[in-house]
Amino acid sequence: MMASAQVQAVVEEASKMQQQEKPKEQNDDSAGEKEEHSDVPSPRTARHPLENVWTLWYLENDRTKHWKDMLSEVAKIDSVETFWSLYYTIRPPSELKVGCDYSMFKMGIKPMWEDEANSRGGRWLISVNKNSKAELDRLWLDILLMMTARIFANSEEICGAVINIRAKNNKISLWTANGSNKLAILEIGQKLKLFLHLQSNNLQYQLHSDAMCKANSSVKSIYTV
Repeated sequence: MMASAQVQAVVEEASKMQQQEKPKEQNDDSAGEKEEHSDVPSPRTARHPLENVWTLWYLENDRTKHWKDMLSEVAKIDSVETFWSLYYTIRPPSELKVGCDYSMFKMGIKPMWEDEANSRGGRWLISVNKNSKAELDRLWLDILLMMTARIFANSEEICGAVINIRAKNNKISLWTANGSNKLAILEIGQKLKLFLHLQSNNLQYQLHSDAMCKANSSVKSIYTV
């Protein structure tokens, strides 16, 4: 099974379980009464809400502007339908210009180290070869699906994900809230490696505090899977 198909199968199963856990709004005795209301959504218009509301951000590379001024909010994502509608509307990461980013974070969290929700955390980082455009798009989509479906045992630790389009190697990272929570970090990393079919040592965890303090040198990784 291809990685994307495997991830989507798990996502669908997780979504079914989430729907089953929600209490029914009415019993069979009121079924007839429900049909009389014209505002009841049909299967075509029914929405499948996500457990968390997410925000998609876009960073347009413009050296005449400050970094924060290059960042703009694209849309809120609160349902499965909203997610796919947006995904098929915007350009895939492989078509972005060098220096541009996509970010998707839980609502209320900005894609920057300084945000209170991110400042004490870190990121699982994947480097993707410039020639692997299809692989880049697949990995990005799979990570978004894994986040929104909450298939991690420690989903509460997830803040968001970022994809950086760069001149040498492109980067995809999954950000977590607490860089000291070793068990949660490793569970998330192992699951990423498994579902994304990553090679050994291609997934590294870095603390945001180390990234903020670096001076023209690579950031050390505290975990590698």
